[in-house]
Amino acid sequence: MEIILKTDIAGLGYKNDVVNVKPGYGRNYLIPQGFAVQATGSNKKILAENIKQVAHKAEKVKLDALALAESIGDITLAIAAKVGESGKIFGRVTTIQISEALKEKGFEVDRKKIALDTEVKFVGDYTATLDLHKEVKHKVKFTVVAD
Repeated sequence: MEIILKTDIAGLGYKNDVVNVKPGYGRNYLIPQGFAVQATGSNKKILAENIKQVAHKAEKVKLDALALAESIGDITLAIAAKVGESGKIFGRVTTIQISEALKEKGFEVDRKKIALDTEVKFVGDYTATLDLHKEVKHKVKFTVVAD
């Protein structure tokens, strides 16, 4: 029996896969539980259209991320921090501060999508990686200055 999976099922397949199963397993478990539908001609056409639309939306998200990375370019952010006499900062420079500095420049990037490449302990130049999309990563430079 050929079915189209609606959800990921361990050992069987992933969402939107067309798989062959024994008729009893499909008819008595997968279809009544809502995990699958029978792979008829019309259901296959619906599946193809859904996959096409999801791919189009994913491409648009990727293009938006590329445009954001391009517009950010090679800017250098200035992050103010309280500093001791030896140049060591008090506290930490966090992704929240980098996100706010980007927001001041006109770029909206969620703090959860920012990763510091190295731990920031002293005044100086550092880089952070912006994870804008699973295929789009962008490095942004920032300078920690005395407050």
